[in-house]
Amino acid sequence: MLHELKKMESFTIGATDGPIGSVKDFYFDDESWVIRYLVVETGDWLKSRKVLISPLALLQPDWERNTLPATISLAKVKNSPDIDTDKPVSRQHEMQYLGYYGYPYYWDGLGMFPGAMAPDMYLPTEANTAKERAAMKKASVAYHKKEKAAHRDDDPHLRSCEAVTGYHIHAIDGEIGHVHGYLLDDRSWAIRYVIVNTSNWWVGHKVLISPEWFQDIDWAEERVSVDLHRQSVEHAPDYDETMEFSRLHEKALYAHYKRIGYWPVEEAEEVAALHP
Repeated sequence: MLHELKKMESFTIGATDGPIGSVKDFYFDDESWVIRYLVVETGDWLKSRKVLISPLALLQPDWERNTLPATISLAKVKNSPDIDTDKPVSRQHEMQYLGYYGYPYYWDGLGMFPGAMAPDMYLPTEANTAKERAAMKKASVAYHKKEKAAHRDDDPHLRSCEAVTGYHIHAIDGEIGHVHGYLLDDRSWAIRYVIVNTSNWWVGHKVLISPEWFQDIDWAEERVSVDLHRQSVEHAPDYDETMEFSRLHEKALYAHYKRIGYWPVEEAEEVAALHP
């Protein structure tokens, strides 16, 4: 299901033995537009330290109670690698973090969600027992060691959702607005759409643009270029924040822009993962 990411801001992250803290920001991978980490303010119990929590540690959000249950303990969080979240997170820091928790590297070609490896793949199910997960982890350790040196100096592609909010969005023939927010798939943690506020061009309207339609992002100039014309955007379905954005709405949006939807591909990947 799709939800506005801002609704998760200040959600409480609950460990197996108590609250970890509240969500302050999200880091996404600017190549796949998937949330890789939540930035969590721990509060007094950990001297107000900010920590990173991977979606791989989270169960399904409790939208009524504004909580995100996690499968890790407070002690696990307390002893996690100390990362300065006010600075860019390096690949080396990521490797230390993922290694500490026993998570796979998402840049090594394993496709760590969306698709064949979604966060709930690490949760206990009849088809995915603790023994099977342990076997999966053991099988990947050798590969990770081999790949570690090759990826040590790679440039990270993590971006702060808070920092990207406000970026200017430019169509082929002119500016159409700025980044207002994001629509998140709460199962795969993929950012499916950027919510664009068109008030500086088309007053009173918000529209959705998929990252799939981005042509270029100038991070220094805080500018996103999209492969669309202003007229097409003007006639696109409006986004209403008070209504649930369903698959039916998605199909209408993709049909308007004459684009192929992402969901058949991901459904096929999920089936393939379950029946290798």
